[in-house]
Order: sequence, then C-alpha cells, then structure tokens
Amino acid sequence: MAITFSDLHTESGLKSLDQYLSGKSYISGNQLTKDDIKVYAAVLVKPADSFPNASRWYDSVSSHIAPSFPGKAVGVRVDGKGAPVDAAAAKPAAAGGGDDDDLDLFGDETEEDKKAAEEREAAKKQSSKKKESGKSSVLLDVKPWDDETDMKKLEEAVRSVEMPGLFWGASKLVPVGYGIKKMQIMMTIIDDLVSVDSLIEEHLTVEPCNEYVQSCDIVAFNKI
Repeated sequence: MAITFSDLHTESGLKSLDQYLSGKSYISGNQLTKDDIKVYAAVLVKPADSFPNASRWYDSVSSHIAPSFPGKAVGVRVDGKGAPVDAAAAKPAAAGGGDDDDLDLFGDETEEDKKAAEEREAAKKQSSKKKESGKSSVLLDVKPWDDETDMKKLEEAVRSVEMPGLFWGASKLVPVGYGIKKMQIMMTIIDDLVSVDSLIEEHLTVEPCNEYVQSCDIVAFNKI
C-alpha cells in the first residue's frame, strides 16, 4: 500500500514523518529507494532536533546523495511565498466617493491597468486555492547543445527560472556519449500552480535558457 505524506514543510507534516520513521532506517525497508528520494525532495530543509527520527533519516539520505555531487555547496534557502500583492491594487474603492462624471467607462485600457488586473486575478486564485494542494516530484533530463556547452552555466540558467510552487532540488551530470553529458535535476511542484509542459516550453527551452539548453525530457513524474 502506498504511503502518503503531506505538508512536509510544516511542523505537523514533519511530526507525521518523524513518527513514521520511528524504528525505521528508510521509508520503504532497510535500503535507500526512490521513495526516500521523493520524500527528501519534499522536505525543504533538514528537520530540527525535535524530530530526531526524521533528522537522522535526512542525514542518511544526504550522505548517499552527496557523492554524486562533489562540488562545494554554498547553501541556499527556498522561499515558497508568492509575490506580495500591491496593497493599493487590492484596496476596494470607497463607497459613494468621487463624481460619476469623472468616470470614463469606455476609456482605453492601459498596460498598467492590464498588469493590475492580472495581479488581482492572481491574488484571488492564490487566496481561494485549497490549503491541501497536490504536489508532485519530477525528475528532468536537461540536454546541452554539444560537448562544448558550459554545464555550470546550463545549471545556473535552469535554476534561474523561478515561479510560485516550483522548488528545485538536487542535480547531477550523467554521461551520454562522445564527451557529452546531460544534467538530471529533481524538482518539487505544487500541481495547481506549475505545469511541467509550460515550464519546459515557455521557460527552459526559450531565451535566455536555450543558449545552453537544447531540450528537456520528463524522466519520472510521481505524486507526493
């Protein structure tokens, strides 16, 4: 039977994981499996000492993954918060204020008006979406143009893509042949906010990323 964990970025989610790992070394048995990688990708930072089982498990998975990434990490934090809503745009108009004669009901919509309307619509969707939104763990193959492509620049270009509900995870280089390597990178997405197809077609394979990225393929897609 499949095991379900949710809200692993919250205290309650980590508490559930910590209780499950009591007396266990890994999620599904005594060896590291894909289940551990999926859960690991959903845990944004190492659990605190108040979750000893989850913290021990996190360190164990990290030790297995670390040899695949020999580079020196400087440490990053991932912020899952969306952009703040403009208070002026969100503030409702005062009732009975102003002259009706001053209202231009049929005036041309400016770029500022369009942008403000889009921000208000996005804010509505953000506030009305369910708290328990589905998440998925995705493994992407990112292929360069040739063996002369700077893979460090390629990774930087990929990670520069930011949007609400998208969290980049671990990555590694995998030999393809003829001196060419591809990058495999994990990411966790909130299903209601991120479309993987749109991410690839509208961000990763267009300027400026396409200077380094030739194509992207979905290797694995699993619900969390």
